[in-house]
Amino acid sequence: MKILVPVKRVVDYNVKVRVKADQTGVDLANVKMALNPFCEIAVEEAVRLKEAGIATEVIVVSIGPATAQEQLRTALALGADRAVLLETELSVDSLQVAKLLAQLVRQEQPGLVILGKQAIDSDNNQTAQMLAALTGMGQGTFASKVVVTGNTVAVTREIDGGLQTVSLKLPAIVSTDLRLNEPRYASLPNIMKAKKKPLEVIAADSLGVSLASNVKVLKVTTPSSRQAGIKVDSVDALVEKLKQEAKVI
Repeated sequence: MKILVPVKRVVDYNVKVRVKADQTGVDLANVKMALNPFCEIAVEEAVRLKEAGIATEVIVVSIGPATAQEQLRTALALGADRAVLLETELSVDSLQVAKLLAQLVRQEQPGLVILGKQAIDSDNNQTAQMLAALTGMGQGTFASKVVVTGNTVAVTREIDGGLQTVSLKLPAIVSTDLRLNEPRYASLPNIMKAKKKPLEVIAADSLGVSLASNVKVLKVTTPSSRQAGIKVDSVDALVEKLKQEAKVI
């Protein structure tokens, strides 16, 4: 069984981002980029399934500029077998990403698609659900446990009321939550081996998908500074402020 793992190139989570002066987006000049943390979890789960003898091949795919090959090599160092870059300089939104991935799913015919539930740059949490709708596959989102048995996969999901387990027929789509696993570190030998693993580059616009975005960013601003707290003399004064100023009670 093949496992397809879409991954995304994002600003490293340790970096404090800067907004462009014209407020059109985030300044990416000389900024350290990294593999999206949720995508690392997805790669780790796929590799574990391969190590358990359930999967035969783990394929990672990313959509973006040529520089995204760096993150694909990272995923290969973590244990993926081969990589595909759908290259484009355009900024694609969740729907375009899902459509491109749907085309690749039709070509590769994976038994399972595992992807992070969201990217830390846009936080949309949309791609997995859109991909499931476009491919007609069953979906298990926010997975904290994945168990593949025969032609089914049991996905334990984190929901507001606790945990919910759904059983999906393969092929299926799973999006990962933080508590699914702890990604491994890439060892130096595996980093060296990753340089020789196959990485195919495909022009994204050759897949017959319109890359024109339907989403327009109006303005990007930095969060407002947090105001200092105040001290009150008594519980009565606190209750009064919560009623009259905060209006929470």
